Amino acid sequence: QVQPVESGGGLVQAGNSLTLSCAASGPSFNMYVWAWFRQAPGKEREFVAAISWSGERTTYADTVKGRFTISRDNAKNTVNLQMNSLKPEDTAVYYCAANLAPSLVVPRTYDYWGQGTRVTVSS
Repeated sequence: QVQPVESGGGLVQAGNSLTLSCAASGPSFNMYVWAWFRQAPGKEREFVAAISWSGERTTYADTVKGRFTISRDNAKNTVNLQMNSLKPEDTAVYYCAANLAPSLVVPRTYDYWGQGTRVTVSS
């Protein structure tokens, strides 16, 4: 079992960068697949990126591919999301989530969720 806590959100101008972090307590951090999702006002929660337990495999939504990078540090129990070239449409609450073998892009297949961190991108 893990308890994720996100940090790093804030207000940023379009074109700039921001790094989100997810710290997780629990002894089994490195057993889980970790992912980032986001939810904009009035919209459903959507997949952003995921990383395998070893960190060797990453998956991205088409909308962020080439701009966002997900990484993990199993020694520090953290998962990061480096976001570059931010756009106003990236504005959302960002959540990190984990499970042992989720269907990567499907939120309901993740058992563990953080409370979210808000990212606002101004034009």
